[in-house]
Amino acid sequence: MKSLDFGGVFSRADLLVDGVWLTVQVSLAAMGFSLVLGILAACLTLSGNRLLRLPVLTYVEIIRNTPFIVQVFLIYFGLPALGLRLEPVTAAITAMSIYGGAYTSEIIRAGIQSINKGQIEAGRALGMSGLTIFRHIVLKPALASVFPSLVAQFILLLLSSSVVSAISVPELTGIGNDIQGLTLRNMEVYLIIACVYVALVAALKGGLTLLERVLFPFKFLRR
Repeated sequence: MKSLDFGGVFSRADLLVDGVWLTVQVSLAAMGFSLVLGILAACLTLSGNRLLRLPVLTYVEIIRNTPFIVQVFLIYFGLPALGLRLEPVTAAITAMSIYGGAYTSEIIRAGIQSINKGQIEAGRALGMSGLTIFRHIVLKPALASVFPSLVAQFILLLLSSSVVSAISVPELTGIGNDIQGLTLRNMEVYLIIACVYVALVAALKGGLTLLERVLFPFKFLRR
């Protein structure tokens, strides 16, 4: 039985740091884009126009019923056949945003549907514009009510970033695979990577919890 030896991994800590930094960048970019896409998709789904609803519902169903790695391969290997070639990092962010947007849209749609229509009517009675009503009476309370679900989805999106190593993105898992090939220390490499992911998830949860308190202080005043 071989004893654990982390020396070869720790001597390449600079590579791991680069992988962590790229993981954070790709994940945060995908979270931002998926949130915007999710809000847009949720609004179109709830619109009365079937010509707008059907394409969005089709998108959501296709994304939710196909493996993420297949979506990554379609974007990275499939789009060049149509004349569009993306760099690995760009393809990764695009795939993660599209993937996350489908799930985020369903979460936000549920939040919007939970808003009492009487509040909307009250806003109209007060002479508020449609945009003001949407921002302050519909969207903000909706996001506040589903924020824990959004946090869970963003955590899954962060963890799904490991899949994009399959298209040579040098994020944390990709770097770990390279180090494993150099050191042949499978257990040591992947134990460290697992611990780093746990730390990243903890940092993300902590950051989003603080953000929730800043954006939706009224949730905590009622407790």
